[in-house]
Amino acid sequence: MTDLAMTTESGIALDDTLAGLNAGLKDFVTLYVDGQLFGLPVMTIQDILRNIEITPVPMAPPEVAGVLNLRGRIVTAMDIRRRLGLPDRNPEDIDSFMNVVVEHQEVLYSLIVDSVGDVLKLDEDEFEQVPVTLDERWITVAKGIYRMDEELMVIADVKAMIEFNEDIERLMKGDQP
Repeated sequence: MTDLAMTTESGIALDDTLAGLNAGLKDFVTLYVDGQLFGLPVMTIQDILRNIEITPVPMAPPEVAGVLNLRGRIVTAMDIRRRLGLPDRNPEDIDSFMNVVVEHQEVLYSLIVDSVGDVLKLDEDEFEQVPVTLDERWITVAKGIYRMDEELMVIADVKAMIEFNEDIERLMKGDQP
């Protein structure tokens, strides 16, 4: 019986070699909100949905667009434009938004964004701190940036996007104030 692990001529396991090639690289899903490119680590994303019905929640804050049903689980849908104090979508674009589902503290949230782009593999060495000149709305939810060829990609902090108000998070979990 032969060993299924493949090795290079130098005796290094091929799996180790491939892992070495990816060392220092991170995968990000690219998203757009109001023309701003931002990224979320691939591993934080549960699902990406389009054209899913969102049920409004009475007396919810404006950032909470409502809830949706994802395979039997109730998911809080948060409009990232409203979360950042940006203008609402044009009425003709109202059905073109995307839902990016993430999990935070065992609760699912849908981040409503304008569009979803590609998955990029970026070098950790090119990651930069948040510049002080970045729009302050983005500074509040940014972990850092990557400088792309034509634009700046803000790496978003999911926790900061969701935990904008502790009372809202507590209510979404079903806890009493």
